[in-house]
Amino acid sequence: MSDLLPDDLDLVSITQLRQVANQSPQPYRLHLQVESRIEKTTSAGSPFFEVKLVDAADSFIWRVFDNNPLFQDVARLARNTFIQLAGQWVEGKYGLEPRQVQWRPLADDEASALLLGDPELASRQHADYADITAFVSSMRDPRLLKLCQVFLERHGERFRRTGAARRNHHARRGGLVEHVAQMMRCAAAIAGVYPQLNRDLMIAGVLFHDCGKLWENAYVESGFVMPYNLTAEMLGHIPLGLELVNKLWRDLLEAPEAVGWTALEPASEVVRLHLLHLIASHHGTHEFGSPVLPKTPEAVALHHVDNIDAKLEMFRRGYAGSKELAPGIFEKFVPWPVNIVAPLPAVHLPPTESVP
Repeated sequence: MSDLLPDDLDLVSITQLRQVANQSPQPYRLHLQVESRIEKTTSAGSPFFEVKLVDAADSFIWRVFDNNPLFQDVARLARNTFIQLAGQWVEGKYGLEPRQVQWRPLADDEASALLLGDPELASRQHADYADITAFVSSMRDPRLLKLCQVFLERHGERFRRTGAARRNHHARRGGLVEHVAQMMRCAAAIAGVYPQLNRDLMIAGVLFHDCGKLWENAYVESGFVMPYNLTAEMLGHIPLGLELVNKLWRDLLEAPEAVGWTALEPASEVVRLHLLHLIASHHGTHEFGSPVLPKTPEAVALHHVDNIDAKLEMFRRGYAGSKELAPGIFEKFVPWPVNIVAPLPAVHLPPTESVP
């Protein structure tokens, strides 16, 4: 450790630390939450702890052996505790390893800031949510517009702390907001190229395609734990999404403005069915959990928009976290079946040159 006090060290996220652990000699501090603490035994019979520590975007296992001065402190460390770890960090045999560690509990304001993510992530998710509300506001169909607005009013807070998945893509607090925002940008662009697509239906389909994950992949209000629950386990996010949209739709039909919708074409019942079809078919095949296959242009487009964003997020994660086997070649990772290769950079011409 340097002569600096722990609170004077640079505060970094786990992801940022991974990028500098073997490159920069100075120590760092991290703000973290304890997800689990498991007591194990070495082959020689000595006890040690595996402590899973998480922040808004990443996690790692801290192994604390019985010769560590903090061993007894860690033995009393409760799940969901917010802590600061300060020390010299290296990439060891099992991943990130702190040396000369000092720790303390986080103050309430520090824990609240941690739940928002590092400044870059928090800023990105804030901008993504603003884009979602802007796309919704741009819709012309009053039924789909009102449906989306009511969803955001009733469930926006839960939406903002839900992950898009448990492991494979956008698997972090607020990840569903990132996924939906990028899908909306893509869907709007595709609708501009293919004007036969119903843009309002596409935007609504993006918002609701994974809305069942608010009960399948939601993080607890004050932490980075994504608990399992019986309802989500037995039904899954597609049936839950269908049920939620039907419930919101029934509520809307009782609203005063619904009286004026009876004269609209296409009829409200047809609009509802098309939206439900997008939710039901967005996985694309029976094999991946869709109860029906895509049967409309919007359903086909939504499935591919969803798949593109998920796959490109997996590439981003692979470049950030996978071992580089050779220049530009990165080790495969779950669920990607092969090694991945760095993308081709765009050409940068000198200012005096141009492409005809």
